[in-house]
Amino acid sequence: MKVCQLTMIRKALVKEVPEIRKMLAEFAQSGDVLPRTLANLYSQVRDYLVYRKDEGVILGVAALHVCWDGLGEIRSLAVARHYQRQGLGSRLVSACLSEARLLGLKQVFVLTTSPPFFERFGFRIIPKEDLPPIVWADCVDCLKFPDCDEIPLMLDL
Repeated sequence: MKVCQLTMIRKALVKEVPEIRKMLAEFAQSGDVLPRTLANLYSQVRDYLVYRKDEGVILGVAALHVCWDGLGEIRSLAVARHYQRQGLGSRLVSACLSEARLLGLKQVFVLTTSPPFFERFGFRIIPKEDLPPIVWADCVDCLKFPDCDEIPLMLDL
């Protein structure tokens, strides 16, 4: 009997929070994502999508966070290093954008050091001042604060 390998993106489960934290911590060390505490991840677990093959380890994660009326952020995008450049990040972003549309969001933004990746989805670079102040609340937890090199991009849905 041949076993079919199942690959899927789905909403994160509460029991996966420690594994998500471990993955994000690896990327936070290099400043690629903000570090997230267990308390933060548990309280926002509904924001997170995970990518797995069968019952193996999480290979990718991304979150769609609702910031304000009609405005969401794609954050904490991370793909296991040995699975990068295989389209997993793009699939996670597409899943976040699909969910944003289902939620009725009007705009989604990202803060990134890789604008070309997000420009492929139609995001455009915007001035930091165009984002509402509530967006910057997480910045104090960033290793780069106050000398942020991330570029804001916005997508109108």
